Amino acid sequence: MLSTVKNISVIYDPINESKTFSSGDYISGRISVELAKDCTINSLSIKAKGKAQVRWTEKHGKTTTTYHAKEKYFSMKQFIIQEQKGQGSDHQTLVTGQSGQAYCNVVAPGCHVYPFTFQIPPQEMPNSFKGSVGKVIYILEARLSRSMRIDSTAVTEFNFVSRPNINSIPGILSPQHGTKDKKMTFFTSGTVAMDINIERMGYYQGEGLKVFAAIQNNSSREIKPKYLLYKKHSFFARGKRRLNTIDVLKEEGEPISPSTNQNVTKVLHIPPDIGVSILNCSILKVEHRLRVYLDVPYASDPEIKFPVVILPAAQAPGQGELPPPYPGFGVDSFGNPNQPSWSSSPSVPQHPGASQYPGASQYPGASQFPGGQQYPGAPVFPSAPVFPTAPQFPATTTSGTSAPPPSYGSVYPSLFDYEQKS
Repeated sequence: MLSTVKNISVIYDPINESKTFSSGDYISGRISVELAKDCTINSLSIKAKGKAQVRWTEKHGKTTTTYHAKEKYFSMKQFIIQEQKGQGSDHQTLVTGQSGQAYCNVVAPGCHVYPFTFQIPPQEMPNSFKGSVGKVIYILEARLSRSMRIDSTAVTEFNFVSRPNINSIPGILSPQHGTKDKKMTFFTSGTVAMDINIERMGYYQGEGLKVFAAIQNNSSREIKPKYLLYKKHSFFARGKRRLNTIDVLKEEGEPISPSTNQNVTKVLHIPPDIGVSILNCSILKVEHRLRVYLDVPYASDPEIKFPVVILPAAQAPGQGELPPPYPGFGVDSFGNPNQPSWSSSPSVPQHPGASQYPGASQYPGASQFPGGQQYPGAPVFPSAPVFPTAPQFPATTTSGTSAPPPSYGSVYPSLFDYEQKS
């Protein structure tokens, strides 16, 4: 038997080359309905909605438990055709569509197109994302209802990217620094040490992440610096956490001979298609880490981890951009005893007038970074520090470790009750 509704589909019009939408954008499109014969429509509607959800199962003995959670961001519905009983003749109700055109609920055979427009709510929402047991999705759903018939539906997803606001993430502009030294035992003797600096916490998709390292090899073996950028997907439901760790980028440096001190600079090119960080969703998180470690034969590898925030490459007009690194920041700063540690690094104020950088003016609405270029909504940085030449490592080094860089749990304590060591 030939179906009356041969096809129903939803198409939206892209507003940029990347086919992405952000908060406050308008999304326009069309519902296309193809009919085989005359059809009386009770209602034809289009809905735009955004939500996050996670779902997974675990076995505990003979019992299987399902963990599920959902977070809703918005839901908006428009009726293109809607039955209004008691008005007009039977099957001749005229209803005004979104475009101002009047549509009849008795529709002739053929293909019919109905335009629509929504404005995405101007609020903070997480980026589109799909993981192993969770996702953040934004969809357009068309629904055609008829009397005594199953509804005909069509769904299409659109890609949502939040407008990056660097002032909302504490410490995103602060340089990161960590040190590690280790005494070798068993098959390797002596000590190794490293002093690592990176320019900041936040980077855009496709940007270069520069790592500055001062490495001391006072061991009996050749060692090799290695770099690993990886992402952590965390899903939360009913007090439980599911964690997936995925390597994104692996690189290694040149070998360093025994009894050698060496300054090394390595640029890691962040993939342009890497998923951005999601830190503003209560049921899932997308985090990134940079792990710098020394590959020591026949010994455990000393390592330092830094949190990294990946921002979308498409910079919306009017939003602040990441500033250039401090002038003179580089290998000359290695080994500086006054280099700020994680516990003493200044954090970026979140709101105007919230706090001050040491030696800086009060947080203004628009300010200048060194070099005179303006970044609206950005804080004023103090004068660039002048770092002394890196001192030579002593002939012998006692084992010890400086304060490690902070975890995402320390930066966002209210969001990471389930943080575990990884």
